Amino acid sequence: MKNLAIIGGGGWGTALACVLSSRFENVSLWVREPDLAERIQRTRVNDVFLDGVTLPPAVRVGNSLEAALEGADVLISAMPSHAVRDLYTAMLPSLQPGMRVVTATKGLESGTMLRMSEVIRSVAGDAFRIAVLSGPTFAIEVAKGTPTAVVLASTDQKLVEGLQARFSGPTFRVYGSSDPIGVEVGGALKNVIAIGAGIIDGLKLGHNAVAALITRGLAELTRLAVAAGGQADTLSGLAGLGDLILTCTGDMSRNRQVGLKLAAGIKLGAILGSTPMVAEGVTTTGVALKLAARYGVDLPIAAEMYAVLNEGRPPEEAIRRLMTRALRNEATGK
Repeated sequence: MKNLAIIGGGGWGTALACVLSSRFENVSLWVREPDLAERIQRTRVNDVFLDGVTLPPAVRVGNSLEAALEGADVLISAMPSHAVRDLYTAMLPSLQPGMRVVTATKGLESGTMLRMSEVIRSVAGDAFRIAVLSGPTFAIEVAKGTPTAVVLASTDQKLVEGLQARFSGPTFRVYGSSDPIGVEVGGALKNVIAIGAGIIDGLKLGHNAVAALITRGLAELTRLAVAAGGQADTLSGLAGLGDLILTCTGDMSRNRQVGLKLAAGIKLGAILGSTPMVAEGVTTTGVALKLAARYGVDLPIAAEMYAVLNEGRPPEEAIRRLMTRALRNEATGK
């Protein structure tokens, strides 16, 4: 594992290039926008998605998928969830059988309701070894070398152990997991809960309410992950509880920012149009509800967030509805 290709030049892909550049002999970063790719290569700064961080000199930046993938032993995909299928279709002729593929995208595909590793498998077949990277990460902190812990999951344990050893360093600690389903569901659904956390903070409803939302949000993550075939213990780890806490409480969380602005009365279209960043939770909310319906799982927080995002329900009304639902047992849900 000498050569790394990172496909996706947003904040997360750029941060991974920074933290992993010393772990590989060659690192290529593919950026979708040709002008931005040229500017990053020249200035060494991604001024759109990760301003203030200088990319290591060893990282090669470009706009050609073929050039980025040439000779790559490991591929990390860090593009938005809606771009995964099209990009892997475009990359397929340049992918070598046996290549180690790591998906670092958090989300579910609209329409199919597939997890990102499933989307990749549906395009590329069984010729590639696939793992999932997730956990509580703000890109700017990873890029600046602050201590970060993530989880890498695959049913292929030799793949996990090899990548775990290659990726880990003084500021980036990688834990292994054999549960990609739980890791991906947790990473996707936590963004939905974070929108609710932003609404609570925007309405100034207090710390009690945020704590309750995080706790009951974790219950929703766990129910859906287990129903999909994941392990409950996974959701108490980095890809579940860890990521949920960060996304619900950190000011750099894009999904929390959506909730804050919704609480301030700003329309969703204006919120999404004000930034080039993607808030995955906006799309994931509806997809998660469809997936939950398939498995017969109740996701009350996600349902209220969907109503706020898509049906014009006032945020205050969504909170009221959650607080006045039928009373239940915490452990059994009945």
